[in-house]
Order: sequence, then C-alpha cells, then structure tokens
Amino acid sequence: MKFVFAPDSFKGTLSSEQQIGILKQKAQEIFPEAETVGVPIADGGEGTMRAIWNTAGGKLKKCRVTGPLGAAVEAEYLILDEDRVFIEMAQASGITLIPYKSGNAGKTTSYGTGELIRNALEAGYRKITVSIGGSATNDGGAGMLAALGVEFYSKDGERFIPVGETLGNIEKIDCSGILSEMRNASFCVMCDVTNPLLGIQGATYVFGPQKGASDRDLEILERGMVHYAEKIEVLCGRKVSEIPGAGAAGGMGAALLAFCNARLQSGIQTVLEMVDFETMIGDADLIITGEGRIDGQSVCGKVLDGIGTCGKKKGIPVLALAGAMGEGAKAVYDCGIDSIMTTQNSPMCLEEALKQAEMLYADAAERLFRILRAGITINKKNIQ
Repeated sequence: MKFVFAPDSFKGTLSSEQQIGILKQKAQEIFPEAETVGVPIADGGEGTMRAIWNTAGGKLKKCRVTGPLGAAVEAEYLILDEDRVFIEMAQASGITLIPYKSGNAGKTTSYGTGELIRNALEAGYRKITVSIGGSATNDGGAGMLAALGVEFYSKDGERFIPVGETLGNIEKIDCSGILSEMRNASFCVMCDVTNPLLGIQGATYVFGPQKGASDRDLEILERGMVHYAEKIEVLCGRKVSEIPGAGAAGGMGAALLAFCNARLQSGIQTVLEMVDFETMIGDADLIITGEGRIDGQSVCGKVLDGIGTCGKKKGIPVLALAGAMGEGAKAVYDCGIDSIMTTQNSPMCLEEALKQAEMLYADAAERLFRILRAGITINKKNIQ
C-alpha cells in the first residue's frame, strides 16, 4: 500500500513539512507496512518558494526589505540558474508577517516585493517568476511599482507611494524613471486565483475582509481601486482589470500585467508540473492533502483543486485534512476530493486551535488512518 502526502501549509501554524512528518508517523503506527511519500505543496502563496527549492534546488538569496506595514523584514528569493529567479510575494508582503488587525487592508504596501524584484534585476537576472498568493495588501501593486521606479503624484503635485486607502488620490502616474533593466526582462506570475480586479468577485470584496477590511473600508477601497484601474489602463492601453487573476494579491496581478507585460499561470499547476506529481502518484493507493481552512474558494485554482483533479484523473482517492471547514467547502468534492476531516476535536476558539495546531493535527491524522483501516477491514470481509 502506498500513501502520498501533499498538503499545503496551515498559514501561521503548520508547514507542509511538519504535516508530512506527522502523517508519516501516524501512517506507520496504523499501517506499518505501508510506503509513504511526502511532497510539500503550495499554490503560489506562502511556502511556494521552499516547495520548489526542495524539488528543483537552487540558491537562496537573503534581502532586507520593506514589510507590509513599513517595518523592515528579512526575505529571500530563489536563484534557479544564471538567468532565472523565483520570487515569493509572501516573503516580503505576506499576511503572516503582521498580526491581523482591522484597517490593515488599507494601509499595507507591496513595496518590499518590488525591492526583491529590483534586487534580482540589478543582479543581472532577466527571467523573473513571481508567486503572488498570501499577500497582506490591497494596493493594486502600486507599492511594488514604486520600488521599481514608477512615480505617483496627487492632485497637489506631491509624489507619494499609494496604499489601498490612498489609491483614489492618484492624479498622475509617471513611468519615465522605471528601472531600465525591466526592458529586457520577462515576467511569469504564479497566481492561485482567477478573480478580476474589480467588482463583487474582485480583489477588494473577496480578499479585503481577510486582510482587515470592514464593510465601510471595502467601499472606500473599491472606489480607490476603480480609480486606479482607470489610470493604469490609460497608460497600458488595455483592459487589464477584467483579466482573470488581475485581482490576485490585492491587485498585484493587474500591476504586473499592465507594467511588466507578465504572463499569468496557475500556481498549483506549475508546482505540480515541477515536482512531476502525476508520475509520483502513478502507483499510489491514497492521496492526503489539505489546507488550513477549506471553503468555497478552495476550488478556484488552489491546492485542493489541483491535487483532487490529479487524483481523479488517475482514479486515486483523495482525502483532505484541514483545520476548519467554511461556507461552500463541499464544492471540493466536485474536483476529486472524496472527503474532508477537520482537526478540531472539541468546541474551541480560533486562538486555542492555533496554539494546539500540532497536537490537533496529530490526533486528526490518527483518526483518519483508523477510519481508513476500518474501511479496509469491511472491504476484505465483503470480498470474502
């Protein structure tokens, strides 16, 4: 019997590697003869760079950059070869770098991600892949653009670096000072969502609440984003706001499309191709995946969607072990996930669940394998 473990990280608590370690331990306790294979998986958000590094190798370069709320943070990017680098937005502008707080969505900046890109370009790398999941921002990528030399001016003629709550103050965008190395660079963007920039399914209304936006904040942020979209579309000459993925990372997708002529592609599909996942599961009997919270968004090009689809294609059952289930979670059943088990084993608040994440995960993993063993026993009896 062969089990393949391919979980996404539980943001802020358990890494993919930690989960794989627990799953292997519990599998061996219940199924001592089983073969287990673990592969850390990410879809373009936090942990994607490490997942690729574990598989493809390369060299990590450390940089000190501007964090989401302006304080300096240590970040890394991955050098793949003499021309290619991989940059993870969550390293510099990620939501896990700051505590959740009401109002943050309007104040956070993507400037640090721009500093990572600038560092790589100035070091001579010209093929830039950027994963943009797990961001703390809703600034439309304006901070990133400012770090690359784009200048923003208010109606009073003052230069400033916009954040979400000040996008509506942009009167003029000047691209004349953009980093010269950009001319010969190509950008590929790993994107884990397909949301447009604007509207009820756009960057602000879908992802803003996760980043600290209240209902009133959402209205202000959306008005600013509409204004910003008009400005950048005049400059680039195309309707980037309607392109699927433009709303990713608080509008970072739109900025990369408009100013970097970037190519957007599915984050999870890229990672699965890089680790040759289909070959890995060829002789598997079961796949176990998961993420911190499964809800209706889990089917929009995210890890469960990609893993479930691969399993379904090969006729392999796929189970999801998650921290919690939210509204619309059962939609993952349509993309190849056979069932979901959550880690919470009693009524508890979120803070308590986060503190006990490792213990709760181990308990849930054991319960999952015990149920699986019972099912196998029933099947054997029926065959006999």
